[in-house]
Amino acid sequence: MKLFSSQKNYNLPIYDYGLIWAALLLIGIGLVMVYSASIDLAANNQKYNFEHYYFLVRQSSYLMIAFICGYITFLIPVYFWQRWAPYLFLIGVILLILVLIPSIGLKINGSRRWLSLVVANFQPTELVKLFTVMYASDYVLRKSKQMRTIVKGFFPMLGVMIVTGWLVYVEPDLGALIVITTIAIGILFLGGLTLRVIFSLAVLAPIGVWGAILISPYKQKRIQGFLEPWAPENVFDSGLQTTQAQMAFGNGEFFGVGVGNSSAKLLFLPEAHTDFILAIIGEEFGLFGVTIVIGLFAFLIVRMFGIAKESIKNNKYFAALMAQGIAIWFAIQCIINMAVNLGLFPTKGLTLPLLSFGGSSVLVSVIAIAIVLRIDHENRRNLRGQYYNK
Repeated sequence: MKLFSSQKNYNLPIYDYGLIWAALLLIGIGLVMVYSASIDLAANNQKYNFEHYYFLVRQSSYLMIAFICGYITFLIPVYFWQRWAPYLFLIGVILLILVLIPSIGLKINGSRRWLSLVVANFQPTELVKLFTVMYASDYVLRKSKQMRTIVKGFFPMLGVMIVTGWLVYVEPDLGALIVITTIAIGILFLGGLTLRVIFSLAVLAPIGVWGAILISPYKQKRIQGFLEPWAPENVFDSGLQTTQAQMAFGNGEFFGVGVGNSSAKLLFLPEAHTDFILAIIGEEFGLFGVTIVIGLFAFLIVRMFGIAKESIKNNKYFAALMAQGIAIWFAIQCIINMAVNLGLFPTKGLTLPLLSFGGSSVLVSVIAIAIVLRIDHENRRNLRGQYYNK
């Protein structure tokens, strides 16, 4: 046996510590900000037993469960997900159907998105995002010779996504629908879907979204609140979250008012600890804090694409598509959430991955990170196995 690689490669870490630390920093920032953003809401509400640490304790519990599930997920080889991708996606669709059954699904704030697990509520759409990544990646490889055809390559996947999209839409959860659709289209494009189809979808998708808005008075009201948030009839109604978030960012200026000193969280900004946690970060840590959060997410996403590139070099195409799909998912959800906080998009009800309060979001996000770490771990293990040659 002859050694042909350098000693430097022998010292290659078996984990991507940069990815791990970026994720842990985001989770840590999120835990601090969930407590800061929710303390007044919990302390002044009998529903939460007037316990100011109510959301902190629950988020910490969710994180403990997420870390355990993430560790177990990391131990599972990537080929397992490819083998079970269609069945897992089918389970996701069944969960979406169960949500819509009145005696099973929970209706909160006009939306039926949750299943009760007694001690907590679970949101199946979060799991469907991950299962969409798996299913689309597996589909691309199974249909690799037909991906450039419309009838055999694109239409079957389109049919599956229409059914899934309709189930998500009637909850209703337009934000999750956009994320799931973007994940599927992104992976199909990376797998060889023609630009002609992509451009056609780029034209048809806005028409479909506009049609969905026209048939829903509630969504029309949201759009009106987005277009004129400061109008007298909207400022305390459909434009409330937008105006309060913008004032929070303005109040924070460059370095913020200090942790715990936000005024927007004093029951002025609804959902401050979930969908609008970035606005509280902007108020308490200013542009400086928001830039750090954006930088951490950017690093996380770029590393995922880098891991996917390494998988391609190792001819592990399913792993590469999975890593790219998860990167697309995190990127589009972060962009939409941040844009909503800044008043650039209408309110969507999307959380900021790893930061916002919510057991479903945190659990599935950590599992997704664990899968990417497993992909990277297998890449590094293969690289170490290339040190020897006859």
